[in-house]
Amino acid sequence: MTSEVDAVAASAPVRRTYSFLGPAGTFTEAALAQVPEARGHEWRPVRNVGEALADVVDGRSDAAMIAIENSVDGGVSTAQDALATVPGLRIVGEYLVPVEFVLVGRPGARLEDVALIAAHPVAYAQCLQWLSRELPAHAHVPAASNVASAMSLLEGSSDADAAIAPPGILEHHQLELLASNIGDNANAVTRFVLVSRTVAPPPPTGADKTSLIVELPDDHPGALLEMLEQFATRGINLSLLASRPIGDELGRYRFVVDADGHLEDERMADALMGLRRFSPRVTFLGSYPRADRAVVRYPERYADDVFVEARDWLRGLLSGEPEEA
Repeated sequence: MTSEVDAVAASAPVRRTYSFLGPAGTFTEAALAQVPEARGHEWRPVRNVGEALADVVDGRSDAAMIAIENSVDGGVSTAQDALATVPGLRIVGEYLVPVEFVLVGRPGARLEDVALIAAHPVAYAQCLQWLSRELPAHAHVPAASNVASAMSLLEGSSDADAAIAPPGILEHHQLELLASNIGDNANAVTRFVLVSRTVAPPPPTGADKTSLIVELPDDHPGALLEMLEQFATRGINLSLLASRPIGDELGRYRFVVDADGHLEDERMADALMGLRRFSPRVTFLGSYPRADRAVVRYPERYADDVFVEARDWLRGLLSGEPEEA
């Protein structure tokens, strides 16, 4: 009987845990819903990015979904700084979520009665044009998160008449939908990344991205240009370049870099070796498939076989082989 129980246990699928910024109904949950391997497993809601990444580092979760960039507001500094300073993490995928907002109220609420609106400050700023046009006399009370704004109505912890929230909130709570698509930018998108403990990168797909954090060796004219040349001279396009203060003194910055391509690409590997020689600290965050699945294009002179041929040519020189005519 014991052996039969052991056999059943061994054949049972391993249950994984994924941390995300909760509670249910957030944009982060919508990003996690895009991960096929996360379906049917445990989703652990957390209160902030630091807690999500600590879950991964400490083994409470197998991976965490965090927001890292917004098309309207730029990089999410808390996430970028955490990835720069917390060791043992690796980005294994990215996901895009359209940023849509709805205005909700308690059951029975009416739009014409709204005077005080609860909203996260970023969400409020992204809906200000609509609010000024439709509710010009309204007032704003800040909320801790997009979902917290709506929950404060149901919990009675806010005097607000309505809240700005993501559409997913309506799937989890009984709220009155007062208005849809109230965001001022119909093309707004948030980029999320799935972060695990350090693992080998997934195989290249041809539509990949490599994320790095690079520090400059010192402050001198052209230092940033020297860093960028590591990519430019190898035909690598950068889709993101953002600076973040290191924090030890004024004027010292690290750079968050997203480069088109995969670590297994010869041109990317060569660029990373160049960065390693140049920079006092290079943090490799991961090579992973692009969310848009756009194939990376580059000049033919930077193809893998060109780099391989050049290395073979150099080895021939070192070994004294005669050069072919």
